[in-house]
Amino acid sequence: MTGGRSRLSVIGAVLVMGLVSACGDRGATTSLGRNPELENFTAEQIYERGEFELNRNDPTQAAFYFGEIERLYPYSDWGKRALIMQAFAYHRDKDYENSRSAAQRYIDFYPLEDDAAYAQYLLALSYYDQIEEVGRDQGLTFQALQSLRTVIERYPDSEYARSSILKFDLAFDHLAGKEMEIGRYYLKRKNYAAAVNRFRVVVEDFQTTSHTAEALHRLVESYLSLGLTEEAQAAGAILGYNYQSTEWYQDSYKLLTGRGLELKASGNNWLSKIYRQMIKGQWL
Repeated sequence: MTGGRSRLSVIGAVLVMGLVSACGDRGATTSLGRNPELENFTAEQIYERGEFELNRNDPTQAAFYFGEIERLYPYSDWGKRALIMQAFAYHRDKDYENSRSAAQRYIDFYPLEDDAAYAQYLLALSYYDQIEEVGRDQGLTFQALQSLRTVIERYPDSEYARSSILKFDLAFDHLAGKEMEIGRYYLKRKNYAAAVNRFRVVVEDFQTTSHTAEALHRLVESYLSLGLTEEAQAAGAILGYNYQSTEWYQDSYKLLTGRGLELKASGNNWLSKIYRQMIKGQWL
């Protein structure tokens, strides 16, 4: 964000205190309803009051004042600046739905402004910051990934793109963690075919995450339990090729060699194909 944040450190004290006094005496923010008295103040004065409320850690009131500028002075320069600050204040208040709405309005009205990148980033954060624990529904994670990708692709040279890349990777890892949790659930209950399906998703679709090595080990366990030794051996071979220093490789090595099996890829199963592609310097 450009003009919005920088102004937080240079609030005009006289204007602010005048507005604070006037609004305080007349019950300006009771129930945060519309206040006719605000029409007697300039957009800049109301904007300063919004910044004042942010500085004293009252984002609810700040969002109200920034919203009043949008109402009283629509399409003005102050209205434009207030809109992005309204999105920021709502987000700081954890009112993610209203933050998203304000950010989207900014993008719709001012797509070519510098702060459009920050508005898109706030919109993505409104999803990302709501990502629940691994055991919860992952719909917000998918929306966060989609919105973060928009920031990365639409504003690749912005500071928000760099931050979005980091958050994208974390959200992506989060989805892989969800698949792993479900796979472990099935494995513990000896539903090996269902477990294989979940671990396969991690290996094929989330191969860059931190869960791949464990997923391969769980495939060794599941395939051995199903009597599918070629698949188990191939999973072990991939672990040995890419993750030999991990505990998951050591565990799989003990499992396979304990049954007199080698860690090798043979046959035409999906894991053997992955192994052969890896030897050629590819993954999938």
